[in-house]
Order: sequence, then C-alpha cells, then structure tokens
Amino acid sequence: MKTTKVLFLCTGNSVRSQMAEAFLRKYAGDRFTAFSAGLNPSVINPYTYRVMEEMGLNLEGQWSKNVNYLGKATFDYVITVCAHAEENCPAVFLGMGKHEHWNFDDPAAFEWDDENILSKFREVRDQIDTKIQVWITELNNHKQ
Repeated sequence: MKTTKVLFLCTGNSVRSQMAEAFLRKYAGDRFTAFSAGLNPSVINPYTYRVMEEMGLNLEGQWSKNVNYLGKATFDYVITVCAHAEENCPAVFLGMGKHEHWNFDDPAAFEWDDENILSKFREVRDQIDTKIQVWITELNNHKQ
C-alpha cells in the first residue's frame, strides 16, 4: 500500500513543522509518511521537546533539516506552517502535489518568562494537534 508523502515546511524547522510531523505520525503513520524541513534550520527548540513529551510524543529520530536536504524528493502534500516559509518556499516544492498553508504563531518569537513561553508553546501545539486531526478527517471524508 502506497503511503501519502507530506512535507511540513517552516523557517527554522525547530517548532511548528516538527510538531506537525510528530502528530501526523501519531494519528496516521500507517497511511502517511511525514517529513519536515526548514528554510533556515536551527536546532529543535527545548520547549518543543517538553510540550510534545507532555502529549506522550517523543521526537526521537527527528532533527532540524534544511529543505535542500530533501534533494529531488517529491511529495503528495507540501504544507507551510508559517508565513515566512509560505512567502519564501522554493517554487519546486510548491509546484508539486497539493500545497496548503497553515499559519501558526511562532512561540519561539515571544520573549516572556518561562511559564508564559511554555503556555504559548502549548497553545500552538494544541492548534497544530487539532489541525492535523481535522485535516486527516477531511481527507478521509473526501475518499468516501
């Protein structure tokens, strides 16, 4: 059975795209092959690990990757999860498969105390979690 290949693109590949990749694997890993990458990757944010572990998700095996790392791979879906990636994504990726844009705040951009930063990371995590579940349901309904 062929799985649907999905690429989540973000600027740093340190928060939002990593979360989306993990949630897609959790909910539909048997039907999808999830990837994530960034235009200017950095290391995965420590808060990302923390809030995902709260959901019982270990990001082991995931790392921050440059979109160029993917080479000539093709995807059934390319989903940008931040405005910067949407505006600056290489056209080669946007020209393949289906393209969607899901804009989420960058919780790493907020400069607050630890508890407020953690709260923002949880908020964005929960938005991504919900979006992934709704998206999978919509795809399943279109196949029927």
